[in-house]
Amino acid sequence: MKIDILTLFPKMFEGILEESIIKRAILKKAVEINVIDFREFSHLNNHQVDDTPYGGGEGMVLRCEPLIEAIEHFKTKDSKVILMCPQGVPYKESKALSLKNEKHLIIVCGHYEGFDERIRNFVDEEISIGDYVLTGGEIPAMVIVDSVVRLLPGVIKEESFKNDSFSNGLLDYPTYTKPAVYRDLKVPDILLSGDHAKIKKWREEMALENTKKRRKDLLNK
Repeated sequence: MKIDILTLFPKMFEGILEESIIKRAILKKAVEINVIDFREFSHLNNHQVDDTPYGGGEGMVLRCEPLIEAIEHFKTKDSKVILMCPQGVPYKESKALSLKNEKHLIIVCGHYEGFDERIRNFVDEEISIGDYVLTGGEIPAMVIVDSVVRLLPGVIKEESFKNDSFSNGLLDYPTYTKPAVYRDLKVPDILLSGDHAKIKKWREEMALENTKKRRKDLLNK
């Protein structure tokens, strides 16, 4: 997979691309990630990419030509262009599972007060990571990258994410590790039994119970 990120603040991505699973995925060549400063596509001498809104109002709005021309420059027949936007479709694990099958993602990070509405004509999808507003689309873009890259073949073991929360519509079951007893808090006996059939059944029951307790809305859906 190839991921191109269009942003005004490329340095924000240095940490996430140089640590942990994403770094290993890049080294394994499971994914190629490029961070592009779309100021390079500005037509103005000072590389300005924003301007005041027509009709008046507070804040600055991203101009259409730098972003549209950046999208067109990197887009191919295999590309899916995603705009990070508070008005977009709420992001779910099911969308991450769908995006992992794409060959090329172009992720557009908005900023300032908003973007020229004409930009919407050049994107395939708008995604929101929650009902709140951030200063820009960079952190939401990182969420997309992290959630998709971990699902790519060879990045982590498939068994590691098959039982993740939301993978089957439920939250995950409780997990434990050594020591078996800590401050009178004990690991459930069934996990120490060695009976894998009973353990599997217990985990299924606990996943359902966990969802009832913490996210009953998932069951309603």
